Amino acid sequence: MVGYVGRFAPSPTGPLHFGSLITAVASFADARAHSGAWLVRVEDLDPSRTVAHAASAILRILEEHALEWDGPALHQNTRDERYRETLSDLQRGGDIFFCTCSRKDVETFSVYPGTCRGRRAPPPRPHAVRIQVSDATFAFDDRIQGAFRQNLARDVGDFVIRRRDGPFAYQLAVVVDDIDQRVTHIVRGADLLDNTPRQLLLYERLGARVPTFAHIPVARERTGQKLSKHSSAAPLDRRTASANLHAALTLLGQSPPDELVHEPPHTVIAWAIAHWRIDRVPGIPALSDFVCI
Repeated sequence: MVGYVGRFAPSPTGPLHFGSLITAVASFADARAHSGAWLVRVEDLDPSRTVAHAASAILRILEEHALEWDGPALHQNTRDERYRETLSDLQRGGDIFFCTCSRKDVETFSVYPGTCRGRRAPPPRPHAVRIQVSDATFAFDDRIQGAFRQNLARDVGDFVIRRRDGPFAYQLAVVVDDIDQRVTHIVRGADLLDNTPRQLLLYERLGARVPTFAHIPVARERTGQKLSKHSSAAPLDRRTASANLHAALTLLGQSPPDELVHEPPHTVIAWAIAHWRIDRVPGIPALSDFVCI
């Protein structure tokens, strides 16, 4: 894994919670165990969802958990010009079209029906930008979950890369950022597993090298709901940083010694790097993800 570059990309929609810490620890430990770089990217594309001061609070809690990143944190809200350039490149390649369909227009279809595929110039009324998919199966080998494949035409359809209300979509932004930051390895939650083929299509259309992926199980409440800011997941308590890290490593299958709970966070992280084994991270047969509270 020469030249390993990993990253962690939180959304500043609220405080960092335990589910996000699991992902941060996994991506950090995997990068450092391979003498790689670890970047932090703040995914603040949508101003309507961004909570004031959440980004700085997230960065602070990462530092307090001894998760130290390389270089300055990248903020997606500074990248609009770069995303526009990519959109222009895709338009010149004939890959995109402009869609005036409302959500109501397409909600009865399992995939987008291609209604606006012929609209290759932006109309004067509100519209989204979609990329036209091919009838091809995109497949990859996930380092944790194994082989995954998806036919985008059948399972997804032409997907949005710029929203009707203006912001660029996650699918486009994450690929452009990973290309520009030369990310080689992505460790993230398994809730994003079925997003990966869409991103593989974009890598292909942009002529870029595809990173290696590893999708860890997501943390869920006992009710089965994903642990997230939307489910009012409790923010991390910096006073219990070592215990938080120990719990994350335990759920990641790393079996940290009990005594690490009483050590400083840097000691816990040093142990994690020295003993990291991604093959011990559990898979998700039947989507039986982590249940942590």
